[in-house]
Amino acid sequence: MKLGKKAIFNIVKECEEIDEMLKNITLCFTGHRSQKLPWRFNECDERCVNMRNKAKEKIEQAIIDGYVYFISGMALGFDMICAEIVLELKKKYPHIKLVCAIPCKTQDELWTNEYKKRYKNLLKQADTIRYIAEEYTKTCMLERNDYMLKNSSRVIALFNGLSGGTKSTILKAEKMGLVVDIIKP
Repeated sequence: MKLGKKAIFNIVKECEEIDEMLKNITLCFTGHRSQKLPWRFNECDERCVNMRNKAKEKIEQAIIDGYVYFISGMALGFDMICAEIVLELKKKYPHIKLVCAIPCKTQDELWTNEYKKRYKNLLKQADTIRYIAEEYTKTCMLERNDYMLKNSSRVIALFNGLSGGTKSTILKAEKMGLVVDIIKP
């Protein structure tokens, strides 16, 4: 069966409408990696525990607000912590979904065995995994961030005010009209 131009146009329009509906119930995370945080890799530090509690409150409020899809870039630090929180909240809200947007398949290549194990455990529990690139490139991290923003309407960010990838992601999100909730470390 061959479709006419009008039918194809209508199908494309329907797909765009569906994409917009999904975007309106999708939230992503951006934040500093562990080495840039005051507590570094010590997640038992009181400041990290407080940040985790604030993130959990914001994620749960987003669920109450109707958000279903939560995209994590799965970097060490805030991204992985938020992925863990989403999985924890999934026990209470089984309808929510964890989407892992990974810049490249070799993202964890230089990590310690402990973090590799944690990362792979999270990936096993994810509802969707989206790899941006096969191998690392100079732009794969930025492309991952763009993918997350393009498919979200809200962002929860851990931001210390300094220049870097998190700041540029927040600025881009605001320019795109996304709601940005900032947590200070």
